[in-house]
Amino acid sequence: MWIEEVKTYLVNANVLQSADRPRGRNWLFAKVSTYEGVDGIGEGSGWPEVVEKGIQEVAESLYREEPFHTERIWQKLYRMLHAHGLTGTVRGGVISALDMALWDIKGKQLELPIHTLLGGKIHNRIRIYGHANSVKEARVLVEKGYTAFKCGPDVETLAELREEFGYGIDIGVHCHGEFSVAEALSLADDIRPYKPVFLEEPTNPDDLEALRWLGQRARVPLAAGERLFSKWSFRELFETRAIAIAQPEITRIGGITEAKKVATLCEAFGVMLAPHDGSTGPIAEMANLHVLATTPATLFLEHRDRDVFWRREVVDGVILDQEGHLAVPDEPGLGLTLNEESIEKYPAAPYSRYRYTYEDEIAVNRRRKGVDG
Repeated sequence: MWIEEVKTYLVNANVLQSADRPRGRNWLFAKVSTYEGVDGIGEGSGWPEVVEKGIQEVAESLYREEPFHTERIWQKLYRMLHAHGLTGTVRGGVISALDMALWDIKGKQLELPIHTLLGGKIHNRIRIYGHANSVKEARVLVEKGYTAFKCGPDVETLAELREEFGYGIDIGVHCHGEFSVAEALSLADDIRPYKPVFLEEPTNPDDLEALRWLGQRARVPLAAGERLFSKWSFRELFETRAIAIAQPEITRIGGITEAKKVATLCEAFGVMLAPHDGSTGPIAEMANLHVLATTPATLFLEHRDRDVFWRREVVDGVILDQEGHLAVPDEPGLGLTLNEESIEKYPAAPYSRYRYTYEDEIAVNRRRKGVDG
C-alpha cells in the first residue's frame, strides 16, 4: 500500500461578519488517498490558511510512502520542516492533519477503530464540558446533562453560577493568558471559595516561569497547554509542577501520534488530560475521542455545544452528545468520511468579508477593570 495523493479543503466555520482573526474561523481538512483506494482524513489548525499551504508544499514528498508507517512519516515531516525554526502553528498543523489521515487509513484498511490500534478502550464514553458565561447559558447545558462547563474570569459570574447550580457541577475559569502573575494570583484567591475545577491559562503561555511562580502560590488547580506544539513543550510544562490539567490541541500538537505521547506524559506526571477543542472541527474532535478512550489520565473534553449547522453536513459520522458525554466510536479508522459535495457549499470567505477587531493590552486591562477611555 502506498500514498498516491494529498488534497486539502479550507471550510468556512464562521457565521459572523466580525472576528478575532483576519479571515474568521475556518477548518482545514486534509485527505490522503492511497493507490489501493483507501482514503484517510485529518484536520490541522492554529492558522488554517497557512497550514493548508504547508501541506501542499510537503504533499509530493509523501508520494509512494507506506501509510502504515505513521511514526516514520511523522519523523520525516518533522525533520523536513526543521529549517522553519522551533515547532509552531505551521509545522504543528501540517503534521497533525497528515498524521490523523494516516491513522485513519490504517484503521480502515485493518477494519479496526483507531483506539484499538492505540491499545484499546478503557473508556466507552468521554465526558465533555461546554461554555457558559451566564446562568441562562449554563442552564441550557445542565438540562442537556452536562456536568461541567467553563466561564470567563469574572468572579461575580462564577459566584452566580455556583449559587444557581451548587457544587455538583464542575466549573472552570478560562483567561486566554491575559493576566500578569500578580493579577492571576489575585484572581485565584478571589475564585477559590467557589471551588473551580481549573483556572485555565492565567498567564502568558510563552512564560513558563510565570506559571511556575503562580503554581507555587495559587490554591486552585491550574490548566494550560492549548498553545503548545510538542511533547517536549509539555515535558517542560509538566516539570514546572504548576498544573493539574493539560489541554493539548490535537490539530497543533502533531496529531494522534504526538497526542498519545502527551497522554502518556500526563500519566507519568500525575496530570489529568482535558484536550482543547473549542474552535476546531469534527475531525479533530473524533481524533481526540480515540486518544482519550485509551488513557487513564482522561478527565474530560472541551466541546462546542452550539456550532455552525453544517458541522454535521461537511463530515458524515459526527457523534452527537448525550447526557454530557460523547460515545467512543467503534467504526474503522476515525469513523468519519468527508462529504465533498457539502464542503463546496462552505468555502472560506475572502479577507474583505470580515471586520477584524483587536484590543491591545492596555485596552484589555481597561475593559477588565471597568475603566473608560
